[in-house]
Amino acid sequence: MAGVRALGYVTPTPIQLQSIPPIMQGRDLIGLAQTGTGKTAAFVLPILQRLLPGPRGRVRALIISPTRELAEQTCESINDLGTQTGLRSIAIYGGVNMDQQNWRLRNGVEIVVACPGRLLDHLWKGTIDLSHLEVLVIDEADRLFDMGFLPSIRGILQCILHRRQTLLFSATMPGDIRRLVQEILHDSVTVQIGRTVPATTVSHALYPVKQHLKTALLKELLRTTKTEAVLIFTRTKHRAERVAQQLAKGGCRVTALQGNMPQCQRQAALDGFRNGLFKVLVATDIAARGIDVLDITHVVNYDMPDSTDAYTHRIGRTGRVGKAGEAFTLVTSEDAAMVYALERVLKTTLERRTLQGFDYTASALRSEYIRPLHQLGRRAV
Repeated sequence: MAGVRALGYVTPTPIQLQSIPPIMQGRDLIGLAQTGTGKTAAFVLPILQRLLPGPRGRVRALIISPTRELAEQTCESINDLGTQTGLRSIAIYGGVNMDQQNWRLRNGVEIVVACPGRLLDHLWKGTIDLSHLEVLVIDEADRLFDMGFLPSIRGILQCILHRRQTLLFSATMPGDIRRLVQEILHDSVTVQIGRTVPATTVSHALYPVKQHLKTALLKELLRTTKTEAVLIFTRTKHRAERVAQQLAKGGCRVTALQGNMPQCQRQAALDGFRNGLFKVLVATDIAARGIDVLDITHVVNYDMPDSTDAYTHRIGRTGRVGKAGEAFTLVTSEDAAMVYALERVLKTTLERRTLQGFDYTASALRSEYIRPLHQLGRRAV
């Protein structure tokens, strides 16, 4: 409660209100909720309460996360909420040396937040002991599956053969996850919160444009729109890098986040975006998973996502906790089918906008975007 008060929490969110009581009762649980609904505290608070009176120095709770960023953020929430409990946690992920993680594990922690690949490394090397595990959380299950982690999840589960409480959180429930739920959860409670469509606090606008003019239009949108923090999504890692480079050349305080970056650069990009050093973050879907920045006012889909669920995940980064947000999507003629699908999900016709004063007739030769990557350089943004 000291941690809750220090963070200024007063009223539980719907996912917390409905999840915490059954978790406290020791029930297995399936929580279906979008990012930004407060689900992290929904499982962290009951875990802290459960572990508080028990033995120390053993791994008693394990939270599996799809990305390093989400693992770090979950660990931060545990530390903030458990500030007076004396319970210790560690985030375990790849891309960094294992020695420091081994040292922390040897010195005793009660809660481990881990990405699947590095967790398996520790299990194979015998540097982590899960024989005392009481609670297993599979967080963002749909993204874990999207990223190809199902075999790793099954490998981890084979190392936890004893009975434990299992909690699974996901925004969607595709077939693979339903099958896993049937295998590993017992007499579970299902809590479904929120929406299968994007938040009502977000307004949507489409900007039809030719592919070669996207970067030029993006620059003008950022120049003419009043924004705080802006998150831009691209389809590929290379495009994220190139778009960030072009924006930086125009004087924008921008950084990129994509999977090929070393962990130190990823962390620096995220920290800079959170503290306002960078106003714009350009990222791929997977790299952006787990970004939890409350002051994002705009999400821009530089490339149309490949599904309506992906659209919901992307724009869920703005309009959070009741705040208003805007979602801009740059669309080409090739995106017509996805636009139609989105309008069906949203049950409305999306507004088409044109930017006054922008030259939509410029030729491809004038576009910066089509210059080869080697001509743009590989410097860090």
